[in-house]
Amino acid sequence: MMITLRNVTVWNTGEAIDLVVPDVDVRRFFGDGDAVHEGEIDASGIMVAPGFEDPHVHFRDPGQTYKESMVSGCRAAASGGYTNVLIMPNTVPAMDGCKVSPDDPGAAEVLGSGYDTVIDFLQHYDEIHGTSLPVRYDLCVCASKGRAGAQATDPDDWRWYRRGVDESAKDESQIAHPVTAISDDGSAVPAAILDQVLANAQRTGLYLIEHCEHHDVGAVNEGPVSRRLGVPGIPEDTELNIVARDIEAARRTGVHVHFQHVSTAISFEAIRRAKAEGLPITCETAPHYIALCDEDLLRYGTLAKMNPPLRSAEDREATIAAIADGTVDMIATDHAPHTMEEKALGFLDAPNGIIGLECAYGVCRKVLVEPGHIDDRRLIELMATGPAELLGHEPADIASMLDEVDRAGSRGRRVLDLAAVEHPETADLVLLAADERWTVDPQRFHSKARNTPFGGWEVSGRALATLLGSKLVFSRLPASRVIR
Repeated sequence: MMITLRNVTVWNTGEAIDLVVPDVDVRRFFGDGDAVHEGEIDASGIMVAPGFEDPHVHFRDPGQTYKESMVSGCRAAASGGYTNVLIMPNTVPAMDGCKVSPDDPGAAEVLGSGYDTVIDFLQHYDEIHGTSLPVRYDLCVCASKGRAGAQATDPDDWRWYRRGVDESAKDESQIAHPVTAISDDGSAVPAAILDQVLANAQRTGLYLIEHCEHHDVGAVNEGPVSRRLGVPGIPEDTELNIVARDIEAARRTGVHVHFQHVSTAISFEAIRRAKAEGLPITCETAPHYIALCDEDLLRYGTLAKMNPPLRSAEDREATIAAIADGTVDMIATDHAPHTMEEKALGFLDAPNGIIGLECAYGVCRKVLVEPGHIDDRRLIELMATGPAELLGHEPADIASMLDEVDRAGSRGRRVLDLAAVEHPETADLVLLAADERWTVDPQRFHSKARNTPFGGWEVSGRALATLLGSKLVFSRLPASRVIR
């Protein structure tokens, strides 16, 4: 089932090539409707780029699979053009490396699999469930035991699972899904254990992913909108307090701190200064902080409730400016599935978060590229090569693969036959129709969840196919593009 894409454009060079995809991964493949997965395709107007990577997803597995599972989450990722994700540790039980007790909430699923830690359970998910997931993934371990914030995790419980440690003693699944970061995502690391967590990171060579926001009361951004809604507000300095504290910690220890979902002008300015100083600081923001502000709560209600909360219109403008000037290193979705029943509980009780994998590219391109804040190449860097660098992955270098194969086709274009490259198993790619306009319909998502404020949005830019290890794992290539 070979596919040849005629006249596809390389994302960072602009060269038009013919791309030969040697096979479909029949174990992992799925498609939208009558999507094409073989034949000769007119790929005019389609870009080929390294697969997107997301360093911030919640797949709710184990423990809350009524919201999402590894299967549905990975299918959502692949359909959005993602080839690699980092699983956050707020699973149930929490992914802290400790052995699961039968009395722990959610323990039965882990123990019934034949393993006794969440790390082992997720590393061996394919074998346990008799499936083949269409996305690669790394694991993020908890900063505190049980993610309770009281006691730092013990590196002896998880250091062996890191990349490059005793690889000869590991099976293929353990090698494929290493622990690569530390976080208590959903909560900032408490000050009382911060030094121990940083020492753990320093000793093990991992980096700290920090949920840079802490508040004890409040549900939405403090300001005119919170007062109009009659809902307790969250001041903007709740984010800056953690950012400033952890910048000082990075200065003191040299540990790489990565700030999640940064949302305020004052935090971006602090990060900008820290980077200018040469400190080991990186940061991400999310599509919702680029596209929405707290005024949108009046339109979308709790579908737009998240943590950190949507901030002011001025903060949204500052977020876009921080992307444009390079302060923001990457865009991550913070994909957070919840049921619509949970999201209907009202601002005080509804859980925080939205899903984002399946429309992130279209939303970001609509808000960032179409108005001219950045170009298409920079957006792909923010969604693919930037996250890959953080995660320690090597994104597919399409230009180098072309030079390696160096074959001219009958139409004068160079041909990239993925079967002929030296390491086809590393070619994780996405095919993007940058100018395709489409309407976001959550009912057609592959995620189990539907909690997004972007339903009904007309956006520009869509992933048409996703390749893992040179093989097709997802397609929405339309039959109208078939040449023969």
